[in-house]
Amino acid sequence: MPYSGDLFERVANAPEVPQGLPLIVLLTGFTDAGGAVAGLMEHLHELPDSAPLLVFDNDALLDYRARRPVISFEHDHLTDYRPARLELALMKDALGQKFLVLSGYEPDFAWNSFTDAVLDLAEQYRVSGMTWVHAIAMPVPHTRAMGTTVSGNRSELVAAHSVWKPRTQVPATVGHLLEYRFAERGDTVVGFVLLVPHYLAETEHPGAVMVAADRVMTATGLVFSMDSVREREKGYLTRVQEQVEHNDELQAMIATLEQRHDAYMAGRDSNAAEQIDEESLPSADELAAELERYLANRRPGDEGKDSH
Repeated sequence: MPYSGDLFERVANAPEVPQGLPLIVLLTGFTDAGGAVAGLMEHLHELPDSAPLLVFDNDALLDYRARRPVISFEHDHLTDYRPARLELALMKDALGQKFLVLSGYEPDFAWNSFTDAVLDLAEQYRVSGMTWVHAIAMPVPHTRAMGTTVSGNRSELVAAHSVWKPRTQVPATVGHLLEYRFAERGDTVVGFVLLVPHYLAETEHPGAVMVAADRVMTATGLVFSMDSVREREKGYLTRVQEQVEHNDELQAMIATLEQRHDAYMAGRDSNAAEQIDEESLPSADELAAELERYLANRRPGDEGKDSH
């Protein structure tokens, strides 16, 4: 049924939206391995001429006690309050092509009403299709190209980019519900799940952002300039390699992952991705912690220092 509530407020003086634009959905919440979604969302919001069209109501959708907003304290007074933001925006890519982005937090409440609202907005703007991305941790090596699982009704993208096709039940996200509802009514939709190395999943992984952007560009025909992310990726991989070179156990774990990944990709062991024995990966969580401490807690700007 059409949405008739008040979940969002339109932005005053918002630009006119052409009909038939692609819709990209980037929502953080249940899982975002490597910070892929958050990183792509941040990158897109830095594009020139980005214009919000409407902002969703936090009081209706957000559990504040589960995801508390940030407030700044300056010596003896409060200086800044930064609530979470979930919005629909109009953007332009590097070639001036316009597109829509629904980005921000995954709603905690009112999933059905939120989904109805998004579907109505998509109908109002006659979007050409919906593309969404999220990322999960998988026992795969960082030394191989990052794979994706693809869902939706674009068979050419499933055939070209889906390296793992499980039959399983997983905890749903609002992105899943949106994909299901868009496909149910016959709209064009595709979802990409990035398979991020589990020992790097808690770090900010620029390579995951690159893969997320690549899949979105492939699905939509948009073009994003990713030079700044590519530079961060070089520094990130250099630091990872430094850690690996000084840790025999980590080297052994990665070698095991490489063997099983290559066997799976070659078709010699079709169940390799599902049969990895975690006990055979020596203290993976402990090994990951060393990388996470080194990589995740670096100050902004440190990447540039390492690259010289």
